[in-house]
Amino acid sequence: MSEIPVVETDTPVDVTFDSLKLSPEVLKAIEEKGYTRPTPIQAEAIPALLEGRDLIGGSQTGTGKTAAFALPILSRLGKHQKTPRCLIIEPTRELARQVIEQLELYGKYTGLKSVLLHGGVGYGAQREALTTGVDIVVATPGRLLDHLGQKAMTLSKVEYLVLDEADRMLDMGFLPDVRRIIGYCPKKRQSLLFSATIPPEIERLSKWMLDDPLEFKIGGGRKPADTIKHSIYPVDDRQKFDLLVALLKKLDYHSVLIFTRTRVGADVIARWLDATGHGKVAVLHSDRTQKERDKAMADFKSGKCEILVATDIVARGIDITDVSHVINYDIPQHPEDYVHRIGRTGRADRSGDAVTIFTAGEKDHLAAIERFIGQEIPKSKLEDFEYNWSPVFDDGAPKKRKRNRNYGGEINYRWTKR
Repeated sequence: MSEIPVVETDTPVDVTFDSLKLSPEVLKAIEEKGYTRPTPIQAEAIPALLEGRDLIGGSQTGTGKTAAFALPILSRLGKHQKTPRCLIIEPTRELARQVIEQLELYGKYTGLKSVLLHGGVGYGAQREALTTGVDIVVATPGRLLDHLGQKAMTLSKVEYLVLDEADRMLDMGFLPDVRRIIGYCPKKRQSLLFSATIPPEIERLSKWMLDDPLEFKIGGGRKPADTIKHSIYPVDDRQKFDLLVALLKKLDYHSVLIFTRTRVGADVIARWLDATGHGKVAVLHSDRTQKERDKAMADFKSGKCEILVATDIVARGIDITDVSHVINYDIPQHPEDYVHRIGRTGRADRSGDAVTIFTAGEKDHLAAIERFIGQEIPKSKLEDFEYNWSPVFDDGAPKKRKRNRNYGGEINYRWTKR
């Protein structure tokens, strides 16, 4: 996207929120939270958005992206009206819920009203809010299209359109829905698109959606936080769960997020961990009911449970503070997902550990991740663990073939021959 002006920075700038010309009501809420200086993406994006510029934003996780667009939009909306003037589209319910919480926090003195539209819950309360009148709609694509199809709302007065995590929208197959939704909006509007990567489909969408945009890249979208310690633990794929249990016994964790590739895998690993006496284990993926998803997130955030097993539904943008460890039980298939996953730890200048369990069949995925982040991840071997064999640490000893002890038959493991 060479024709688009690009601002790249990861260096803090010497400005304060007071100097950014935000509204007094928004500044009051910021001051109550004790914030004085914006993050780099906030310092760069807020003035441009207050001037009415369209924007493409890319930044590593945990950089304050939501506030970067929420603060200027809240400042510019003015007084409450009864027709939606701002639409924010999110790929998942969790991200949508988090954004609405930020809007309510920073907009508490503005008098503006917002509504959260997503599936998994009834339509009644959502319709009632739309009928009463809202200024801001935060929605997932499917439920938003439902309300539009039922003529429960209109987007004809939308002045601000935000498409968040656009590459995730692409991965989830939402881009056709997003194009339909944009078609309901006025052509004259301010539009913002945030995406960790800009594949061809997103580039085409941005050219259609945006008008003379600026592009901001903070940390290149690839660089993990410097506060995260990375490690790879190679193992025979039939010992993955045994190694996970051994690692949990060795790690000094107080809050650990375990990522699996599939929803079935998340359920099975959580059930197995329950059986090993690791205390309460929460599970989060798209097949869980909304009530189950909300409870899992609440229990993990509050510390009622120290282990959350999840799919990539929580890899992006979810603000869970003070996660001490992220464990990739299954290595992610897309390199950028590695950065998003491990970004759940090492936030706000705290230290964190990112541990990846690695099997022989995942060499190509690991190589792609290391190329993407521009660094080799150190390989580690857990002392006192009885390895069958490892795709990296091979001492030539006779190879034993063991399955995960007492946990066989519930996951269809691959078996890679030497």
